[in-house]
Amino acid sequence: MSIKAVNIKYIYNEGTPAAVTALDGISLEAERGEWVSVVGHTGSGKSTLAQHLNLLLTPSSGTVSIDGARVAPGSREARDARRKVGLVFQYPESQFFAETVREEIAFAPSNWGVGGAALDACVAEAASSAGLSPSMLGSNPFSLSGGERRRAAIASVLSMKPDYLVLDEPTAGLDASGVRGLTATFKDLCSKGMAVIHVTHDMEIAMSMSDRIAVLERGVLAVSGTPERVAEYLSERPVKGLVMPPSVRFAQGLREKGVRVPLASRVSGIIEALEEARSRRGR
Repeated sequence: MSIKAVNIKYIYNEGTPAAVTALDGISLEAERGEWVSVVGHTGSGKSTLAQHLNLLLTPSSGTVSIDGARVAPGSREARDARRKVGLVFQYPESQFFAETVREEIAFAPSNWGVGGAALDACVAEAASSAGLSPSMLGSNPFSLSGGERRRAAIASVLSMKPDYLVLDEPTAGLDASGVRGLTATFKDLCSKGMAVIHVTHDMEIAMSMSDRIAVLERGVLAVSGTPERVAEYLSERPVKGLVMPPSVRFAQGLREKGVRVPLASRVSGIIEALEEARSRRGR
């Protein structure tokens, strides 16, 4: 089962002198249990693609299918399909409207007819899955810290029990502790069978956490594949605005000295490769 976009093209202000092609033939697939990162510089089309996956935008051409069923935005089927695909915007404040965190989390399931003890259980489960403390449920969402707001926004989406979670720059502006906490939460969701589609410009997170990466450049898919394949590609053909993580730059330096090590690996993985190479030479 997967969410799949095929040859998506999207033109803002189509048919006017101000027309701009934001996406030009983009294809992407994410299976349940996978972490797929969509990376690119500002203006590459990442957020536009994210909104297609949640059916908020209708492609100028191309198709989006969810679990094998092609879905037309605005159709009756789209309403049901949207329950399967949760979207968390980059700035969680744009999603908040209720007076308490609990009301925010309860809004979607209550609209689907969930009530009483079942609704209470749904809110508690979503808050726990997002790493949100029960003590925060009575707080006004605007009184929370940046990281807590992200978690509240994520919990409000998880309350719908989606199969696919689309996150637009969820770690932007967070400190190192906040980033580690959120990425651990996303990894846990993947282990439970949810697909995570992570829109980001942070190559360190993408390289270290993803099963697959799609690199967008000016609305076009530059490369897609495993972190190792993407690292190999970008080492030869850098994409403007994407900064490779220190571990990749370290591995590139070693390769220039004739030491064959994996590019898309944590420093610990590079050290293991060096020790293995040293062991082979000593035999």
